[in-house]
Amino acid sequence: MKIIRFLDGEGETHYGIPQHDNAAQVLSGDIFQKIEPTGLTTKVHRLLAPVVPSQILCIGLNYKQHAAEVGARIPKAPVLFMKAPTALNHPGAPIQLPRSLRSDEVDYECELAVVIGKRGKNISRADACHYILGYTCANDVSARDWQLRRSGHQWCRAKSFDTFCPLGPQIITADELPDPHDLEIRTEVNGELLQQSNTADMIFDVPSIIEFLSGSTTLTPGTVILTGTPGGVGMGRNPQRWLRPGDIVSVTIDQIGTLTSPVTEEK
Repeated sequence: MKIIRFLDGEGETHYGIPQHDNAAQVLSGDIFQKIEPTGLTTKVHRLLAPVVPSQILCIGLNYKQHAAEVGARIPKAPVLFMKAPTALNHPGAPIQLPRSLRSDEVDYECELAVVIGKRGKNISRADACHYILGYTCANDVSARDWQLRRSGHQWCRAKSFDTFCPLGPQIITADELPDPHDLEIRTEVNGELLQQSNTADMIFDVPSIIEFLSGSTTLTPGTVILTGTPGGVGMGRNPQRWLRPGDIVSVTIDQIGTLTSPVTEEK
């Protein structure tokens, strides 16, 4: 099933199954418990991020190509950092370049996002698939100047500014995507292809990541896991390519869809 979250013309929030002509079949219930079609179809007034994350856990340096372009060693275990849930951004909503804590080196990162569907701890690799609700697209927007020079080399500040986690446009449930490890993933900025890879290039696959993150740690429904970005980020290019006001960034993953964000400045 493909699931969107949206506002109708009255400003009410719904989950739905996308239809043609900007419409959706409304779903009732809780996506983490039981959800079913209502038979009602309505227009989508505004598309929202398909889930409101309980937490956003992120894996760094998880593509061989990306590790090579930044001159990093292949990690022996997944590299964890977090984004604040307040960084969540909706499809089509602008990425705002920070101006109070200013950054002039804001980067794009296309990523496959995993949505956890039920509570679990010490989940084995073999059982990991039973805890996945589905998958969506993410953009791990990153302020590289804050990441590398201005925050003591920790990453959370650089990746947690408001609007720095666009998510969507929809969730494809795990039953429709049983193997997420052979998906083309790419980023375009203003129509220029800057990242293009395949999730097969991941160093740690999704079950390994879930096993690691749940070790001695409870994962709750709504946890969103960003699984890393491939090569081609702005920081790794020559010359480097930073996001600027007026840019349009699109993240596309096979079978899931395209997540597009305009770029503006923080007011």
